[in-house]
Amino acid sequence: MLIRLGYEIAVECDQDTPIVSMLEIDKGRQGDIERQTEVLTSPEVPSTLYFDIYGNTCRRFMAPAGSFRIMYDAIIQDSGLPDEVNTLANEMPVQDLPNETLGFLLGSRYCETDHMSNLAWQLFGGIPSGWARVQAIVDYVHNRLSFGYGYARATRTAAQAHEERVGVCRDFAHLAITLCRCMNIPARYVNGYLGDIGVPADPAPMDFSAWLEVFLDGKWYTFDARHNVPRVGRIVVARGRDATDVPLLHSFGPHRLSLFKVWTYEQDSHPASPPFHGIDRTVGVEALT
Repeated sequence: MLIRLGYEIAVECDQDTPIVSMLEIDKGRQGDIERQTEVLTSPEVPSTLYFDIYGNTCRRFMAPAGSFRIMYDAIIQDSGLPDEVNTLANEMPVQDLPNETLGFLLGSRYCETDHMSNLAWQLFGGIPSGWARVQAIVDYVHNRLSFGYGYARATRTAAQAHEERVGVCRDFAHLAITLCRCMNIPARYVNGYLGDIGVPADPAPMDFSAWLEVFLDGKWYTFDARHNVPRVGRIVVARGRDATDVPLLHSFGPHRLSLFKVWTYEQDSHPASPPFHGIDRTVGVEALT
């Protein structure tokens, strides 16, 4: 299947401001891209790419004072298969884990394992290890928190989400990640595109989504504590310990968000092209229609 995806984001800066974006499709999916525009900016400024310590692609800009927009549109090939389920997957003893997974057992900015370890063992210590235990954690988080965009708060930690019992997708992911790490199961934070493919359309405006990956039997598996069902069409953008590592935009100076538009849908179900505001998308880039 073909998935159309992209974004248009605008910020207002009081002065020239360095910005790093983490909006590139994960390098493991670059070969699946059928067609794409360049990353466009208005006004046009140069940018450079680099890879962070987790292998995510980052783009550096110098945003001029005033309004600054970043835009991208692409069509990507996807298998159309839902998230893999393997109920036989086992936990690995810590001493047998690959070195690169050990950092995903530790506490981090939004995942306070020290605050939640006792609770985690009380709740999940008696559940069979492996997939069943992870699914029990995800079920718990799914039922514990109520989702709502109005609940968004950039400073909310996993322990606070657990106490407040509300959050957005990043809070669901942070709490599930924290509880997994407390049980010595490596877990990492993922953000990316997730459209309403194979499920009823959500009337709320499209957004980027956050979920988690858990390391079982030598492999990373996808879990989603907010939706808690296998989904079709996830396109990873970035992975890290938590949201601190993978901000969509990080500015080294104050900015105000003035436009945030994201699209991701099955191409055949929605052939119209999402236009960039005030930009002729066919000038200087490959038209995708």
